[in-house]
Amino acid sequence: MQDEESYIERLNKDGAEFLQLQFTDITGMVKSLTVSKNRFEDVIYNGVMFDGSSVTGYKQIENSDMKAIPELSSYTVLTNENYAGKTVRFMCKIFNPDGTRFEGDPRYILERQVERLRKENKTYYVGPELEYFIFKQDEFDDPTTDPSDYGGYFDREPLDRSFTVKQGILKKLEELNYFPEASHHEVAYGQHEIDVKYADAVTMADRVIMIKSVVKETADSYGYYATFMPKPIKGINGNGMHVHQSIFSGDKNLFYNEVNKYGLSDYALHYLGGILGNVKSASAILASTVNSYKRLIPGYEAPVYIAWANSNRSALVRIPAAPPKGKRMELRFPDSAGNQYLQFAVILGMGLYGIENKIDPPDPFERNIFDMNNDERSKYGINPMPSSLGQAISAFKESDLMKEILGEYLFNEYIKVKENEWADFRSYVTDWEIKKYLSRY
Repeated sequence: MQDEESYIERLNKDGAEFLQLQFTDITGMVKSLTVSKNRFEDVIYNGVMFDGSSVTGYKQIENSDMKAIPELSSYTVLTNENYAGKTVRFMCKIFNPDGTRFEGDPRYILERQVERLRKENKTYYVGPELEYFIFKQDEFDDPTTDPSDYGGYFDREPLDRSFTVKQGILKKLEELNYFPEASHHEVAYGQHEIDVKYADAVTMADRVIMIKSVVKETADSYGYYATFMPKPIKGINGNGMHVHQSIFSGDKNLFYNEVNKYGLSDYALHYLGGILGNVKSASAILASTVNSYKRLIPGYEAPVYIAWANSNRSALVRIPAAPPKGKRMELRFPDSAGNQYLQFAVILGMGLYGIENKIDPPDPFERNIFDMNNDERSKYGINPMPSSLGQAISAFKESDLMKEILGEYLFNEYIKVKENEWADFRSYVTDWEIKKYLSRY
């Protein structure tokens, strides 16, 4: 109870007037409960009840009582100037009424995977690169797909007219102690990237939720709209979330071995083997929407073939040049429109499967895979990733490993949600079809 007392004192000292209690549904949508000052003590000690039947992938209406309990270490003072009073955000753990953890809580899924390493005094670190677009708003303040600027990769003002917005984002992330490392213009008009210093996986998943919120709020304050949608515009690059990852034991980077080939330890190579051998079945988590697969087509830098490399950015996994402590893997396939708790959980789970089963990866492939034809790729054993959400769901459903990592409850609920999304999309008649077929047939 000492912890609870210290956090109540901290809330009073910081002059907090509201709490935002946040968690995610299984698709990654953030849910929030706002609590005023008179309930601080009760919420800190006991959490707050809510209706789980209204949250995608949680409980049915006949058994819907659930409890959100603040994760005290996630204490964050929010920076939105539009709030009525100083507001503190806590991410929450979700519990059943009997006090047990809810098996469908995405944060709990990641905690379980991380715990496998913690028992061995090891830490799983991730550092995602988050790409997003800044678009203009119309006269009704609704978002358009008109880019905020016409800059390109690494361009600066005046081509990058969103330069001040990005400075505002960096400033707010500094205030949150999220250690932003860089922000720059990406390839497409109006497209940008924000990088923050790596952290342990659970902390980083908590932070990504806040980073996306800060980006959106800051853009809005300048009269723009920011989106992390994977592919909002046909014919240009989409938004990915490259996930840099490593495992440490104390100060020792377990992915590094100077005498081994490529500077990677056997531990790292087996981790890599586990990812490459199972990543196809994880596609529905890593690229979780219909729109994700509009980004994942050849010609726009997004990887669609299963291979790894050192400097070759057409590969699914890349090993960036780095000193020993910085030796890491970059998985280039995911986007941030999904659930980061589940994404980090399946990445780690696949890697640990490779370590436990001593799976060796193939040799790295340093040629541009996009320039090869199907016969050449087949000759080198380079297989494609799923090219649609439907294909991704099929691969996911057949995977015992995905069921083991996510637990049977969430595994089955996720299939239901995504099959409904895919069925809805398949039944939708698009503008493309009307233009293509209406006058022809």
